[in-house]
Amino acid sequence: MRIRKITRDFPPINLSIKRRVRFEEVDAITFMWHGRYASWLEDAREAIGEEYGMSYETFYANNVAIPLKTFNLDFLAPLRYNKEYTVHASLLWNDAALLEYEYQILDSNENVMTKASTIQLMTTLDGNLLIEPPEFYQAFREKWKKIKSK
Repeated sequence: MRIRKITRDFPPINLSIKRRVRFEEVDAITFMWHGRYASWLEDAREAIGEEYGMSYETFYANNVAIPLKTFNLDFLAPLRYNKEYTVHASLLWNDAALLEYEYQILDSNENVMTKASTIQLMTTLDGNLLIEPPEFYQAFREKWKKIKSK
């Protein structure tokens, strides 16, 4: 299910990180255990936030929490122990008070191993849902417009 007040006027913000499957992340047959994927996606989300000045600390400093609402994974092929993969993350433009991401995990041959998506809502720190994005996030989107219009 998508929650979108979307416009295609502004391309997504994209960022990629590298991760290697660690021993603690695999099951008995050396496939990465499904519960570990969340951490990999989180690393990619945090990288985008840090790169563009929208870290979790930024939200918290502005009295906004961004709890996860939706988490979807499509396993196309298993990730294997001690192999390196690239996690591509895209923050999609959305006019609503939420963060919508799409992800792909690729192997060293650029084969798509996993597709995923997440949606995070914006709330006050005590859990009240925000209907409109807060001012600091609106200011970020103004910068986003300028970055992407170059």
